[in-house]
Amino acid sequence: MASTSAEIIAFLLTISGWVLVSSTLPTDYWKVSTIDGTVITTATFWANLWKTCVTDSTGVSNCKDFPSMLALDGYIQACRGLMISAVCLGFFGAVFGLVGMKCTKVGGSDQTKAKIACLAGMIFILSGLCSMTSCSLYANRITSEFFDPSFVAQKYELGAALFIGWAGASLCIIGGSIFCFSIAETSNSPRRGYAYNGAASVMSSRTKVHNSVPDKTPPKHFDKNAYV
Repeated sequence: MASTSAEIIAFLLTISGWVLVSSTLPTDYWKVSTIDGTVITTATFWANLWKTCVTDSTGVSNCKDFPSMLALDGYIQACRGLMISAVCLGFFGAVFGLVGMKCTKVGGSDQTKAKIACLAGMIFILSGLCSMTSCSLYANRITSEFFDPSFVAQKYELGAALFIGWAGASLCIIGGSIFCFSIAETSNSPRRGYAYNGAASVMSSRTKVHNSVPDKTPPKHFDKNAYV
């Protein structure tokens, strides 16, 4: 029962993490920067993996898509590939996790379902690592440009999408680890053995019953005159 509850918790954690990772990919604010005036913010610059935009104080946004994938910086191409891989791996991990859970009716025996659940956990861990690497690589580029005194272009700060991606990756890794432990719990569970003693004959069983029942007949007392 405890193993089933742990698998349900792991499935909820991994699905939540996968949803967060999937929502990070199209999120706008991967990096953000503002230009402040004397009273209000005059402009907000932000960018993600697909475009860069600027929003003025009236709320009007002007965006520019990246012109060519081959002309992009290497870190943006790597982040795109890692995030897409994380989303795809999370989808297959969800399918294997649903099949490998003990509370479902598909997947075969308990040993087979435990192996499938362990495979789902490994896939989710790999998905979380891909998302974690992508967000960390993008954040490293932002921080290195921000603290570089020789960098004269527009400097950005960390956007909300990076924190969402880190949170989703952490949930995937934690839930995937719980899935992997399920195969160890299944292998260590004791197996019940039943001994076969053979079929007893009818006469032997009757003899055992007769011997086990005490004789309740009262003893007979004979007087000496009875022999005369």
